[in-house]
Amino acid sequence: MDARFNYYGNTVSAKFAEHINSAGAVVSDSTLPTATQALVKIRASQINGCAYCTDMHTKDAEHTGESSVRLNLVAVWREAKVFTEAERAALELTEQGTRIADAAGGVTNEAWADAAKHYDDDQLAALVSLIALINTYNRMNVITRQPAGDYQAGQWG
Repeated sequence: MDARFNYYGNTVSAKFAEHINSAGAVVSDSTLPTATQALVKIRASQINGCAYCTDMHTKDAEHTGESSVRLNLVAVWREAKVFTEAERAALELTEQGTRIADAAGGVTNEAWADAAKHYDDDQLAALVSLIALINTYNRMNVITRQPAGDYQAGQWG
């Protein structure tokens, strides 16, 4: 498959990407655990059918030491024993925040309360921001049909 559009080859889209990458650095530099950040990116990307982001984030997570068992079980995290309660809360918030259109009430109070039990306000802010950010990246890549498989771990820094 070929991409429909060279996102980084266009002045407007490259500038937009530069700004959202800067926003992403705020999350990356936060106290939200790196492993949790990776799981959130992978799960949202799976839900949204973003092959490019799924490829990128699984390879980057593996490169930083995440186990193949955990990576292979992200899609079925509810039935897997390899995730902490905090990670489960983040994954639930990710799923509900990604599937807003599928739920009349949006994110439930229960999902929010569960996340708030495990993360402080700064980490919650980072988590919400990350969910919004990865959904933005997913949409950009799905709309422009970015192909997957060629990403090299650490390619984007």
